[in-house]
Amino acid sequence: MSPTMPKNGSSLRASIPSVDRLLQADALREAAERHGRALVVESAREVLDEVRGTIGTGAGTDAGAVEVPALAARIAAHAETAAAPSLKPVFNLTGTVLHTNLGRASLAPEAVEAVVEAAARPSTLEYDVGRAGRGDRDAHVEDLLRRLTGAEAATAVNNNAAAVLIVLSTLARGREVPVSRGELVEIGGSFRMPDVMAEAGCILREVGTTNRTHLSDFSAAIGEETALAMKVHASNYAIQGFTAEAPEAELAALCRERGIPFAVDLGSGALVALERHGLAHETTVRETLAAGADLVTFSGDKLLGGPQAGLIVGRSDLIARIKANPLKRALRLDKMTLAALSATLALYLDPDRIAARLPTLRHLTRPPDEIAALCAALAPAVQDAVGPAFEVETAPCLGQIGSGALPVASVPSHAVAIRPAAARGGGTALRRLAAAFAALPVPVIGRIADGALMLDLRCLDDAEAFRAQLAGLAIGDEPAG
Repeated sequence: MSPTMPKNGSSLRASIPSVDRLLQADALREAAERHGRALVVESAREVLDEVRGTIGTGAGTDAGAVEVPALAARIAAHAETAAAPSLKPVFNLTGTVLHTNLGRASLAPEAVEAVVEAAARPSTLEYDVGRAGRGDRDAHVEDLLRRLTGAEAATAVNNNAAAVLIVLSTLARGREVPVSRGELVEIGGSFRMPDVMAEAGCILREVGTTNRTHLSDFSAAIGEETALAMKVHASNYAIQGFTAEAPEAELAALCRERGIPFAVDLGSGALVALERHGLAHETTVRETLAAGADLVTFSGDKLLGGPQAGLIVGRSDLIARIKANPLKRALRLDKMTLAALSATLALYLDPDRIAARLPTLRHLTRPPDEIAALCAALAPAVQDAVGPAFEVETAPCLGQIGSGALPVASVPSHAVAIRPAAARGGGTALRRLAAAFAALPVPVIGRIADGALMLDLRCLDDAEAFRAQLAGLAIGDEPAG
């Protein structure tokens, strides 16, 4: 029977080449060189199983689909997909600078270089050269944190949730911790402060009401079973209107009078006055300590602009107890994170240039006129890529900081707005368009709003790389079903 003549299911199955024969094809020889023979063999078996499963089902498998060239190409593509890392860079054009789903802060070049050095070579992670013996890995960041915040001591764990967990586990296990009802936050992924407190083994004592908590509420709640009082940053929301909260300085004085520590979960943890850079005020770590907090916990990968980390600063006696907790080893930072964090903190020693050198602050303070000019320069290339089915224009918009930092603050920006030319089916067209941008070699992630796919260019650093891949944009049909 000629290969071009139709075959029945049994004939097609019988004509499928063996794995050994397929491995002799040039495409699979090359794939094996890139990815290893084992992965290519596994891909071949999976593809052949798929092909056998479609024969006789009306899915369109024909004689050409089971010939060596077609199968080899399909197997090579399968292996390429299997070997590709799922963690890949993207263009964050959402308008949210610290986008949790897109990795939050981008590291400064100095931090990236420090990570590479730490990863590639042995280092003094836990070695004290001067003493020729074992060292403390916190030493790589503690002096910097003390200098930048005014704290007596500091330590670091792998994120701010871990920082809160180990503080409570160390100082309050089995005892009560008063917290305002208005500060029992839930952030992304259904992460709730009461759940963290329960895991730490302490007893939550809710005080005040959702919108109003007074110093007298804390005073009435503090008793013999109280381990510490805690104030929690209102992450991702703000309570406005008829509100009240106990001032930190007064709460700190009350805690000193009652002989208990006062801890503040600051969340984002700004190290510099943001209003100096044209942004809304966010209480800094230094200000919080100056107000009387005994311990402050905050993130390394939000407003600080570094890697994911949870930082704890404050009284040296309390930090010493925290570092002695067995959880510290489970939650400690690895060498690459410490390298990135140390390099990021070092940039803050030169506050006059921090906005230019730290990507987070550079993106947040990027002038809207500069963003608008970039949009105007790229809009024609975007129009060429999307074709006549869409209309492209530039438009002012509002972005946000993200990751719970300054939740009600917005930052003026500018976007390339792409709208369907046809009135009907606009939602479907926009979903296809967003999927096409996300399918580019470096995925472009925007947001759909006001009947358009908005590409906010505030965080676009490499305009030429963005422009260069537009030629590969393929806007397919809406999938069936």
